[in-house]
Amino acid sequence: MSESDDPAEIERRFGEAVGRLGPRVLGGLDALEQALRRLHPPDFPQIRAGLAPARDALVETLEDFEAVEAPAPLAIFRDRFVSSAQLTRESLAGLVDPVPPAEAAPRALGAMHHFARAQAQIYPLRDVLPPVSAYFAEPFRQGDLDALEAPEGSDARVGLFRTGEEDERGGFELYVPESYDGSEAWPLIVALHGGSGHGGDFLWSWLREARSRKCLLLSPTSRDSTWSLHAPEVDGPGLREMTAFVASKWNVDAERVLLTGLSDGATMTLLVGLGENAPFTHLAPVSGVMHPMNFANGNVGRARGKPIYLVHGALDWMFPVSLAREAAQVFEDAGAELVYREIADLSHTYPREENARIIEWLDPQRAPSSLAPASP
Repeated sequence: MSESDDPAEIERRFGEAVGRLGPRVLGGLDALEQALRRLHPPDFPQIRAGLAPARDALVETLEDFEAVEAPAPLAIFRDRFVSSAQLTRESLAGLVDPVPPAEAAPRALGAMHHFARAQAQIYPLRDVLPPVSAYFAEPFRQGDLDALEAPEGSDARVGLFRTGEEDERGGFELYVPESYDGSEAWPLIVALHGGSGHGGDFLWSWLREARSRKCLLLSPTSRDSTWSLHAPEVDGPGLREMTAFVASKWNVDAERVLLTGLSDGATMTLLVGLGENAPFTHLAPVSGVMHPMNFANGNVGRARGKPIYLVHGALDWMFPVSLAREAAQVFEDAGAELVYREIADLSHTYPREENARIIEWLDPQRAPSSLAPASP
């Protein structure tokens, strides 16, 4: 048997290759997260230039990795690892490679899709790759990543769940953090994607915070390419039924059921969240608009006493910030418990940094001071 056929040597080379590629993948994911947060049309050239080094480094390291033999027991690990790297590469390419102006928006949407699916591929590897677990944890959790996994002896149903096929519409994705054991009621976050989005992608905009802060996370998908904004009775009942289903299977804190969403998902948040007998206790629309139907159907009147966390970007090119200011005034006049957050550098993108603030607003017991491990 030659040295190249020695199982120990194969394992050694493969481990070294994983050690080289892993930081490139996670670095690429981190660069993408930062870029997608800052994705404002006038800044595209600067964003492309900033992402190019991460793309080039990943491409080179991935080519080397694909030439390395994997130990037979690690074939499934290798496939997931490579898939995540390839999807990260495609996401970076979608933002870095120059395209005609008419193709810029579709390429950006494609990059967002690949970014989410790259995370979905690598997340299950967190058990054997601690840096992956660290990527999906907030800073205050970094010193005790084991606390984010299933407690010993727990038989609770945890992890990622999906209805239907991967790209199917009208269903939902659900994340039950691995540390859940059912002994206490947890807040439920119901997060609605934007136009042309999918719950399977938008879930990853919230998973790190849900995992770190002990919240259940439900990410539905609209029946059509976006939410039924002109006929909320189409998608609305499904959202209520999905929420009721999760509450019937897991221990949900009925006093802390958040409905939130981005863009069209934010508009739908207000249409459904303020509806009669809605199960949602708190609303957090991000970068959406207040549909005129809210005035005709009594939603504005039902906003009295409702906790609403309204977020909008001063640079929003799709829905000008003036519309958010008007909505904030309507809710103040209606007597809502309003928090209005206008973010100076936010365009029409998702402000991931707001997740932690929203969760602490939803439940102050989810602040790091209440959740972080005690100092030795």
